[in-house]
Amino acid sequence: MFKKLSLFSLSFFFFHLVFSQQTSESAFIKLTDPIYENSSSPTQQKFIIGSTCKSCMLDINDSGVHVYGSGAFVYEARLHEGQNSFTIKANSPSGSSVVKTIQISYSAIKAEEPVRSISIERIQTYPEGDLLLKPGDAISFRVKALTGCAIRVMGNTPLYEMPDSVTKGMKGIYQGKYIVQTTDVFSNKKISVILTAVDGTTFIKETTSNFSVMTPLVPDVVITKGRLAHLEYGLGDDRLGGAKIGYIDSLIPLKVIGKVGSHYKIKLTSSRTAYIPDELVTEMPIGTFGPSSLTGKIKLYGNAEFDYVKLQLFSRLPYQSFQQTDPSKIVVDVFGATSNTNWIDQLETAEEVKKLEYEQIADDLFRITISLKHHQHWGHRIYYEGNNLIIKIKQQPESLSLKDLTIAIDAGHGGSNTGAGGATGVAEKDITLQLSLKLKRALERLGTNIIMTRVEEQFFDNKERILFYRDSTPDLLLSIHLNSSADPLRVDGTSTFYRYEGFRPLSHAIYKRMLELGLSEYGNNGSFNFMLNSPTEYPNALVEALFLSNPEEEMKILDEDFQEKMVSKIVEGLKDFLNQCKQ
Repeated sequence: MFKKLSLFSLSFFFFHLVFSQQTSESAFIKLTDPIYENSSSPTQQKFIIGSTCKSCMLDINDSGVHVYGSGAFVYEARLHEGQNSFTIKANSPSGSSVVKTIQISYSAIKAEEPVRSISIERIQTYPEGDLLLKPGDAISFRVKALTGCAIRVMGNTPLYEMPDSVTKGMKGIYQGKYIVQTTDVFSNKKISVILTAVDGTTFIKETTSNFSVMTPLVPDVVITKGRLAHLEYGLGDDRLGGAKIGYIDSLIPLKVIGKVGSHYKIKLTSSRTAYIPDELVTEMPIGTFGPSSLTGKIKLYGNAEFDYVKLQLFSRLPYQSFQQTDPSKIVVDVFGATSNTNWIDQLETAEEVKKLEYEQIADDLFRITISLKHHQHWGHRIYYEGNNLIIKIKQQPESLSLKDLTIAIDAGHGGSNTGAGGATGVAEKDITLQLSLKLKRALERLGTNIIMTRVEEQFFDNKERILFYRDSTPDLLLSIHLNSSADPLRVDGTSTFYRYEGFRPLSHAIYKRMLELGLSEYGNNGSFNFMLNSPTEYPNALVEALFLSNPEEEMKILDEDFQEKMVSKIVEGLKDFLNQCKQ
């Protein structure tokens, strides 16, 4: 028979077991940044990031470096000009050791100097890129050249040298603009910039971009194609793409008034323009009518799940929708429409729409305002049936219990799209899948019907995700991600994101619960131009669980128990959101 062990004996046994495991670890060094022995850095501040054995002692250039419980380490270095050498040493309690030496070169960006010869250093045009213009459009020029010269473009249009106070002391910066004339007929032409020095010497340089002027022989109407055509406000861009006005249906004619690079410039109304990528449209033959229509009847009706507003038009027209809260409204602007509507047919089958109004707010802008019964927006979609514009409004679900809802869970990234990376080498795509599957199981235990983008390691394009969920019609969508920062030591925290004000309560309820995990605040962020936040069909939220780039937070998210706690908080946030809707 076994003898009963004393508390002291048990404690000694477990201490011996843990100590034995630690002392048996072999030292190693795995770098995630930089990944090569010889690299360069564009900045003087450089983080050396990687991992070693969890019980190892680590130093870099004889300075001790903290090793986190996951084995991760981060060393902040300040580089000097030229080559910088770093010797990394890891020693384990078992006596094994590893040494790795890396070289990082750094060259400070040299201050810009004025042009010292009779020449033109650079030409910038605004907008940038190849341009298709119409008479009255302006091409703005900014040229860097030898100071004190005369510079002209398009034959006789002068550019003026800017004062030092505007150019931060840099001499030789010239600016000006050329207004396209009705007599201009050039096509795919590079514009010459002519410099004339004080002694009469000339220097000529051409723009890198081509310029064309619209003529009656140039098609001026395009139609949208595909299921995800979208309009953009302007030409700005960032890693999330240009700021979108919203998605529009296919086969909608658009009036072209120019082109910048790969984006057509579109006339929506006499005072409103937009842009659309050329890959989303097809040019129509010369003589095709532009978008305009009188409005016909408006009808309001409903079925078991949705209310519908149908607007009769004689031609498909572009549109924009936005949400209002307190009170809750959906506003739809139809561009190019002129009211010929004299009444609204309203059927008692409509459940969610409290009031329906229309207004001609400009000569070529027709507005429909839909007042909702409930304070929470549950989503809407706009599309065409023939030339009839349909606004499909989701009714608030009859039961606001998780067991009666369908929730979509989007595990961010996947396949070749690895997402952010942690110091240990873990990829965001793997953690988001782990969290999403745990969330799926937690909600299914409550009876929730779950649909997911992916349940295994594979790639899905974001456009595929949007179309999949458009066709699946969930009640809610959560997209699970982890954040990243160039500063792995000082940037941390949890955050949620939404785009439309009517969907803010969902992300905010989850965010408040996530903060109960003791994570720092990174905010509940609105107007977020991320593709999975762009659908209007259902409330949606992007959850950035924490910063995978931060080794302290990476250590937390690698812990299965912490993942479960995080999932529990998301579920509690969903319950809070639904309880708010009941009120």
